Amino acid sequence: MLVADYTGHNILKIDMKTRIVSVLAHESNMNQPNDIALAPTGNIYASDPDWSGDSGQLWLITPSGEVSLLASNMGTTNGVEVSPDEKTLYVNESVQLKVWAYDIDEQGKITNKRLFHSFEGYGMDGMRCDIAGNLYIVAMEKE
Repeated sequence: MLVADYTGHNILKIDMKTRIVSVLAHESNMNQPNDIALAPTGNIYASDPDWSGDSGQLWLITPSGEVSLLASNMGTTNGVEVSPDEKTLYVNESVQLKVWAYDIDEQGKITNKRLFHSFEGYGMDGMRCDIAGNLYIVAMEKE
């Protein structure tokens, strides 16, 4: 099991048999890793909101724990999801009410940022794709 540890700026790995918790990746430049999405390749994508600054970042963590910044100067990044065909990464900006789509290359990097959808009236939280590629987004009342 993988867990975003927002207070420690970590992605944790938990062995479900032994219950041993270890740090898969640590990045002190993270604001507060929030949601994560696991690609079949083993790559992990982490949203990284700065709630007080209404901004955020997006990170890639490889299976070996290498961390690289994919995008910065975004809105309040929250939900993140990999499409079932592994070709698209979705990330939402909760406060700005936007969902962005990126193409994922063979190394797991992202290109071709485009607006997937813009909402009105509600913030967003986590997201998931079903096996047909439909994207489901948790809505929450905007404060």
